[in-house]
Amino acid sequence: MLVLIPGPLRQTTGNQAKLEVDLPESATLGALLDHLAARFPLLDRRLRDEQSGLRRYVNFYVDGEECRRLSGSDTELTPNTEVQILPSVAGG
Repeated sequence: MLVLIPGPLRQTTGNQAKLEVDLPESATLGALLDHLAARFPLLDRRLRDEQSGLRRYVNFYVDGEECRRLSGSDTELTPNTEVQILPSVAGG
């Protein structure tokens, strides 16, 4: 599967914009985040809170659908899934 990393988070992945990840057929978004946490601990701190919940101001799109409209971290993934991570931007 392909994970798209936005510019503000790339310093946590060695400046990689795209990550190819191989997970089992029955993987979930949570399993993907566990895998990424093992490889990129600093990225994990930006994506999940202390209880491993999805951070409120980070959006995860699974094949174009916001994961909170699906099953959150239990959203099922396939080997061809594209996950896009988008931190919310605030300002005024």
